Amino acid sequence: MKMTKKLIPEGYTLRNATMDDLQAVVQLVYDVCEHDGDTDIAYSEEELREVWEDPNLEISTDTWVVTNADSKVVGYEEFYNKSQHASLLGDGYVHPEYMGKGIGTILLRALETRAREEIEKAAPELRVFIQNGMSIEDTVAREMHENEGYQPIRFFWRMEIELDKTPAAPVFPESIKLRPFNKDAHAKLVHDAHIEAFHDHWGFTPIPHEEWKRRMIKTSEYDPELWFIAWDGDEIAGYAINRYRNGKGWVSILGVRTPWRKLGLGLALLQKSFEAFCQRGTNKISLGVDAANPTGATRLYERAGMKVGSEYVSYEKELRPGREIEE
Repeated sequence: MKMTKKLIPEGYTLRNATMDDLQAVVQLVYDVCEHDGDTDIAYSEEELREVWEDPNLEISTDTWVVTNADSKVVGYEEFYNKSQHASLLGDGYVHPEYMGKGIGTILLRALETRAREEIEKAAPELRVFIQNGMSIEDTVAREMHENEGYQPIRFFWRMEIELDKTPAAPVFPESIKLRPFNKDAHAKLVHDAHIEAFHDHWGFTPIPHEEWKRRMIKTSEYDPELWFIAWDGDEIAGYAINRYRNGKGWVSILGVRTPWRKLGLGLALLQKSFEAFCQRGTNKISLGVDAANPTGATRLYERAGMKVGSEYVSYEKELRPGREIEE
């Protein structure tokens, strides 16, 4: 990081984050999201703590903060090994009042330096790349990424609905039954169904079952009463996994296996999720979706009454050519 440090403006410091920075980084992320007009995607303290405790991220080497002369955190970046040391992620923020000082570029270059260290851990035939997402309205961040060799590759929407009354009860296909989720009996079956349902989605890379359980079940956000598993006999046909995010309803994952698509199951699961949140007094519900989703998910969400709340773009920089992970 020596070369990066030479770029830091006088009075500012670049260093790795520590747990003592947790609240300051949460506030920074909120301030940036507020400036971008979408606080629904900001971190809570619990969420960021779990990111920093994730075994795929080492806080002492994979996070950075920039502080000003008053020790205020004005910039943050994190590096994450999404899959097999080849699919890599960054996530960066610069406080709106401190833009134009080169802080974002400093953080992005620190991220790339770290990402290139990961290449030697990836299988030699795999393509290695790093991705970063940002608001489509953030022209400064987009220009900065393009200046550093990144290219826009995909667009995503946060879709939302605000209900003024409990929606009508969902209508499931005749053979489909919902059963309470049992993590000991059903977790592996739901994970297998998830891999099948999402195998044709852009950027999807399967993860081991224990890793999936850690992310989905062994987390403060886990609420089994908001997991709706649709069964056709002894087979899982579809599922909706929901949680709260910043006090608002969030549909984390909605999947339907191929044989049960185009039967109205996805819409029924989504409406069931709306109903459950409404019964808890939560009327605003959101989700994230690939704007070019090949299964028609965006059309389904629109039919359910959802609209686009905000739009994001994913940028990518290839660090080494090779075979895609999912091939």
